Amino acid sequence: MLKDLLQKNRSYRRFDHSVRLSRADLAEWVELTRYCASARNAQGLKYRLVTEEAEGAKVFETLAWAGYLKEWAGPAEEERPVAYLIQLLDTRIEENCLCDDGIQAQTILLGAVEKGFGGCIIKAFKNEVLRTILELPDYMKIMYVIALGKPVEKIVLEEIGDGDYKYWRDAAGTHHVPKRTLEELIF
Repeated sequence: MLKDLLQKNRSYRRFDHSVRLSRADLAEWVELTRYCASARNAQGLKYRLVTEEAEGAKVFETLAWAGYLKEWAGPAEEERPVAYLIQLLDTRIEENCLCDDGIQAQTILLGAVEKGFGGCIIKAFKNEVLRTILELPDYMKIMYVIALGKPVEKIVLEEIGDGDYKYWRDAAGTHHVPKRTLEELIF
């Protein structure tokens, strides 16, 4: 059921580093994007697959993690993502993908969750360093980095209590994600 997948699809930031993902796994999730709606049907988004551990370590060094968790520098080495999908906009096709980037990133994560994996969509990265690592041509614009793996963290959804929507972790490491009620979403 879609609601179940959406509730399981969290921004996972800690993974079981011993459970690897293959290029075929990532390609399967990228294929799902072929069936997504596309503004003007331009289909300008492409993906760079990263599954090799050495290249993944270089990608990891360009990323910033969990802005609200100021005391946390990111996952420990044994909990780092095992793969990445780098979402790219081919500016030879279009300069602005409008909302396609979000639609496709969500679709990829839902595909991952359906198979027992998860991920995190990351916009905070060192763009030029990452471009160099991936040897991207000038016409490819990095939109997002999607970190992927087998989640090891517990995430709890809860209603926003005092209006504070910032996620947080308790002493046991459980990640709490406040969500607005349905009543708050309907105007």
